[in-house]
Amino acid sequence: MNNQPAKSYFIPSILGVLLLSMLLVSMLPPAPPKHPSDWASVPLTGANQINRYVPYLKGKRVGMVVNPTSIIGNKSSVDSLKSLGINIVRVFGPEHGFRGNASNGEKVNDEVDAKTGIPIVSLYGKNRKPSPAQLADLDVVVFDIQDVGCRFYTYINTLDHVMEACAENKKELMILDRPNPNGYVVDGPMLEDHLHSGIGMHRIPITHGMTLGEFAQMINGEGWLPNKMKCKLRIVKVGNYNHDMPYTLPVWPSPNLNSQEAILLYPSICPFEGTVVSQGRGTRMPFAVLGAPALKGQYSFSFKPVDIPGMKVNPLHEDQDCYGLDLRQYDAAKLRKSKQLNLGWLLEMYKAYPDKARFFDSSQHKEIGNFDKLAGTENLRKQMIAGISEAEIRKSWEPGLSNYKKMRKKYLLYP
Repeated sequence: MNNQPAKSYFIPSILGVLLLSMLLVSMLPPAPPKHPSDWASVPLTGANQINRYVPYLKGKRVGMVVNPTSIIGNKSSVDSLKSLGINIVRVFGPEHGFRGNASNGEKVNDEVDAKTGIPIVSLYGKNRKPSPAQLADLDVVVFDIQDVGCRFYTYINTLDHVMEACAENKKELMILDRPNPNGYVVDGPMLEDHLHSGIGMHRIPITHGMTLGEFAQMINGEGWLPNKMKCKLRIVKVGNYNHDMPYTLPVWPSPNLNSQEAILLYPSICPFEGTVVSQGRGTRMPFAVLGAPALKGQYSFSFKPVDIPGMKVNPLHEDQDCYGLDLRQYDAAKLRKSKQLNLGWLLEMYKAYPDKARFFDSSQHKEIGNFDKLAGTENLRKQMIAGISEAEIRKSWEPGLSNYKKMRKKYLLYP
């Protein structure tokens, strides 16, 4: 009998056990279930399944695209894999940087990581994708970043740029997949081609309903890379996961998404960044409150944006009382049940705003982009001005939205 197949499976299995033992303490999830039977319902990130990819990385020169959400258990994946003997040659950092100390939209410079001594190349500074020289001495690139499932959240752009660079330079990209906390909702107008920007690269709705592993397959499958290039992918799937599963992030994905409420509200609230209404940047509760000075007398709740280094400097309506909505206690289960964005807040605040000619003025925060780019269409702004009902607005998203949902099914890893 030929025992070779059994031998090839046995060695990684034993190695996986040894590796797991080495990281036993740091690999424990932040809040383990109280009962063993509950483990079946806990998503297991790709990064946490080290026996599935560490043996493959052994002996290879590795580049990593990571940020503070890139963790194995409760420890940075870079620090963890380095301690396991993986040769990490270079780290690539997206918006907010590798260690997460840069505000939204702030340029991030190249540097050397003080903790590990590994060179860090910024993908949110002078270049948005790795250069041929930065990939030349690598055998594989590992992408491990937590996304929140929105078109205007820039990590899907980083994924696209990295895939392009890997395809051009014939490098394999390994994606350590993570759950999408907003994976249950596929909604919003489709991006119109003439509104392509840094907050909208692909013809998708506001919430795409996929993990980054699935989204990478869509980029390849739909030919979205230049000249329809294909990036060689190796995806380490999330275990025990489906798109409808609630998922609380163990690490906040960016400085201004610093609560579970903000992450769930973000898809519905971010379009306000193209208006004169503050979304709470400059407070400790961003994306959980809405307000403006001009709404005084119409709402009793108020907040005052101020400079907060690392979160927001010179926020909209700085040092002014903003009156509006406190959504911190909003029942997010309503969003999950509806499987839709909440358009009601946008329509309500436009109706309440006294100077409607200024409502869509985003000149005070140009780094975000205008309302049309965030919405992905000019129609939503025009429909709001014309007083079109929410039902009619949603109807106008078809057939684009339904066609996207049909196309999306081809790339799902967690149907």
